[in-house]
Amino acid sequence: MTLIAEDVFVLLVDDVSGKPIVDSTKFPRVLAGAVVLELAMSGAVRLTGKGEQVKDGRLVVSGPPPQDELLARAHAFVGTQKNPPKPQKVIEKLQRNLNKELGSRLAAQGSVIEERKNVLGLFPTTTWPARDTTHENRLRQWIGSAIVDGTTPTAPISALISLLSAVDAIHKVLPGVDKKAAKKRAKEIAEGDWAGAAVRKAVQDVNAAVMTAIIVPAVVAGSS
Repeated sequence: MTLIAEDVFVLLVDDVSGKPIVDSTKFPRVLAGAVVLELAMSGAVRLTGKGEQVKDGRLVVSGPPPQDELLARAHAFVGTQKNPPKPQKVIEKLQRNLNKELGSRLAAQGSVIEERKNVLGLFPTTTWPARDTTHENRLRQWIGSAIVDGTTPTAPISALISLLSAVDAIHKVLPGVDKKAAKKRAKEIAEGDWAGAAVRKAVQDVNAAVMTAIIVPAVVAGSS
């Protein structure tokens, strides 16, 4: 079984160039959002609601740590904060070097090739061209079935679609689709009844946090 973040990675990295097909602000943050969402879907963490002692919309530990090392580390971060954090804070913490960590994991699994180069002999870069696209192609097929054909996706595919929608990448993952129609359908799926109320709240808050995390660095860069 792959992580949702690993699925996001292979879909958002070009098979030939090995480079992300979304910009460098969006890519690591949507990967981090996928980690948070997976923790919420598994019940390892949850978002607080109104009327609790903790402020509304904060992440708190609600189950034992997952066995996966990356998920366990994210779970520990949530649990060790003095004040329960907002999803955006967790996403900003997790996004640092997350693309490289996931790329190395996927290279070890045989899905991608990790290629390290120096641009102009000075600037180190890493790319991840595809090695085995079997799983990636299945993901595209399932996403395409839900977006284009209107079939009902599974919960993991719904979560994946919601994250891709948050960074406006559905049309990039499914080249040739009607962008406007695909965007509308993705939003319907993200807001659909495919999960319980707690997970639906997590989807909404994580997607909002991803979008906020993308906007803030862009605004800061633009004003500097």
